[in-house]
Amino acid sequence: MNLRVIVAGKPALAFAKSGVEEYLKRLTRHGGCELITVKAGPSEEVSARLLERSEGCHRIALDERGKSLTTRAFASHMAKLEMRGDIKTAAFLIGAADGHTEALRARADLLLALSPFTLQHELALLVLLEQLYRVASLKSGSPYHRD
Repeated sequence: MNLRVIVAGKPALAFAKSGVEEYLKRLTRHGGCELITVKAGPSEEVSARLLERSEGCHRIALDERGKSLTTRAFASHMAKLEMRGDIKTAAFLIGAADGHTEALRARADLLLALSPFTLQHELALLVLLEQLYRVASLKSGSPYHRD
């Protein structure tokens, strides 16, 4: 299963940009992760762009109102998606400052909360990529994750 992360706006904070590059590099050893940036703007426009770029994918929208999972539960969820066979690409959708529209949330296959906090999109991107790498390392048996 392919992984695609679609985010509104490019990271501008130096530490976030560096972290994103680091985890994308690490993920290449585990099949990679495609990062797509869409233009930031009003939530209606951003949500429309996110939906367009994730057409045909299993959509996982990052939203603080979403389901909270432990790393192990997230790894299990991703493994189940991969085993289904009908899902070619899982697309993680990260909105802009105003968040996702109700229409996008309704069309998502899963609303996922990285934290009960509202996170700035650059930080959400970095946290998501680290968790995707952690899940990949669990799957490969690498010692990165510790319970």
